[in-house]
This record gives sequence, structure tokens and C-alpha cells, in this order.
Amino acid sequence: MSNDTTFLTQEAYDRLAAELEHLSTVGREEIAKRIEAAREEGDLRENGGYHAAKDEQGKQEARIRTLQALLKDAVVGEAPQSDGTVQSGTVVTALILGDEERFLLGSREIAGGTDLDVYSEKSPLGAAILGLKEGDKTSYEAPNGKQIPVEIIKVETFVG
Repeated sequence: MSNDTTFLTQEAYDRLAAELEHLSTVGREEIAKRIEAAREEGDLRENGGYHAAKDEQGKQEARIRTLQALLKDAVVGEAPQSDGTVQSGTVVTALILGDEERFLLGSREIAGGTDLDVYSEKSPLGAAILGLKEGDKTSYEAPNGKQIPVEIIKVETFVG
């Protein structure tokens, strides 16, 4: 997969597509009505409701753009079957700075309602471990410049 590609399960894709559809239709209509109602209250410079609605509109439009880009470049299918190699869509158990952590490597959008932490393949940790096998050791540079040691203990198939 390329750097712009994101793995999604069919369930995650359907959930995100439904969210995009809602935000693009009903969500836009609702926010437009709130902006219009606030605009009718008068002076916009001191109209808190108007400014709050405009801020929410900006956030909503940003989410729409994010979802459009994510869904456009998504690879939809079943989570990859684990062969002991760290790849997008797998659950990784690793020793990080001596502490055992279990997390999903991929998009937080895949995780849905699970309680797993999620690390992107583009994060410093994700980029460092992508392609490693159980038992492999590496390190990555944290944002503060410190080298963080990592040992891959187990790689599992994500079952949602």
C-alpha cells in the first residue's frame, strides 16, 4: 500500500461512508439553518451564536474533506491474516521502553468501538516497526529526540 492508502474493514468503510453522507446532506442543512437564524439576530460582530455556528461549520467541512480523502484512497477488505509480520491492520504486542503494550497499527477509523490504542503507520513508532517480525528489535526517535527501544512480541489478526 502507498503512503496515502488506508486499510479499512468493510464495516469501518460503511460507517465512515454513512457519516460522510449525513454530514454532507443533513449536517450541512442543519448548520446552514443555525447560521441563518443567528444572522437574523442582528449585529454579527457580537453575535456569539453566529460565530459558534460558523466555527462548527468549519469543523464539519474539515471532517467532510478528511472523510472524502480517506474513503477515496481506502483499501477495503478483511483485516490481513497475521503471519507474524507487522502490517497495517494487525494487532501488535510490543515492549516499548520496557513496558508491554498492545495496539492496532493502522487508522483509528478501523478500530471502531474497540478499546485498543491505535498507531498510524506514518507515526514514528508505526514507521519503525512496519514490516518487522515477532522477536525483532528496533528503536525509533521520539518527538523529543530520545531513542525509544521496541521489541515485537506478538502480531495478531485484527478481528474488530
